[in-house]
Amino acid sequence: MGNIVLNLEMNKIMEMRNFYEKNILDKNIPGSVFAAKTSACMITAYKSGKVLFQGNDSEKEASRWGSASTSATSNKPASSSKAKSIAKGDLPNGIGLMSAIGSDEVGTGDFFGPITVVAAYVRKENIPLLKELGVRDSKDLNDDKIIVIAKVIKDIIPFSLMTLKNEKYNQVQQSGMSQGKMKAILHNQAILNVLDKISPEKPEAILIDQFVQASTYYQHLKSQKEIAKENVYFSTKAEGIHLAVAAASILARYAFIQYIDKLSDSAGFKIPKGAGAQVDVAAAKLIMSKGRDILPSFVKLHFANTDKAIALVNKKRN
Repeated sequence: MGNIVLNLEMNKIMEMRNFYEKNILDKNIPGSVFAAKTSACMITAYKSGKVLFQGNDSEKEASRWGSASTSATSNKPASSSKAKSIAKGDLPNGIGLMSAIGSDEVGTGDFFGPITVVAAYVRKENIPLLKELGVRDSKDLNDDKIIVIAKVIKDIIPFSLMTLKNEKYNQVQQSGMSQGKMKAILHNQAILNVLDKISPEKPEAILIDQFVQASTYYQHLKSQKEIAKENVYFSTKAEGIHLAVAAASILARYAFIQYIDKLSDSAGFKIPKGAGAQVDVAAAKLIMSKGRDILPSFVKLHFANTDKAIALVNKKRN
């Protein structure tokens, strides 16, 4: 699916709004003037003057209003020039403005639900558009905003989602695999998937939101058949360094929210996030209604919350 971006004056955007009046959607997209959907194209106009066309007929529809200054589907390879000087933390100078793959995960500290890892590729020319769409550190966004933004960017940027469901998580954890190793394997595979999607184009950098030292990360991956190593960098708080990591975090959070909703449907009540006292109560309720054997498909069993939930059940039954 193609993506085209035009930069237009506001009077032109209002003309467009009138033109697409019958196609306008009742959607609250952050910073937008209007959103419309034709039979083969989605059009979103922003207050900044950017207009995004998405769909099979995006190029044809955009040509009604002007020539594209930016195309999110450009297949031109990213610049191969490398920054020779290294900034603090061993990151290339100017990495935030490079075409990069970012990788982040969600769910590692949550008792209920899976670990979701996303690697996402953001071309340098699309950085302003992602800012316009509201992409930033997902910790600054509530779930409603995460959902709105994710639904838009998932059709703009190449990405790969890896989901480690609770059943598999508990199986490999009980076999002795650490959570750190699980995450390293998931990050590596997601990055490889994105590299395959964008080939022969290559990113100028790959930035992983750091959860272990680089040496430990690669130690975790020593048994893997293929390991992404070229131009790979690690940093804590990486969401603030490159929008690719922020976008990956938003998409991972979106997938996690969707999965929690599915677990809630299966449980028959709303499943809480996190690992506080509220999840102990929810797990106890789950045991009472569906039996203890259901836990492995809902929770990370090795968390202390499991024993706390069982204690609550025993207290209620006694």
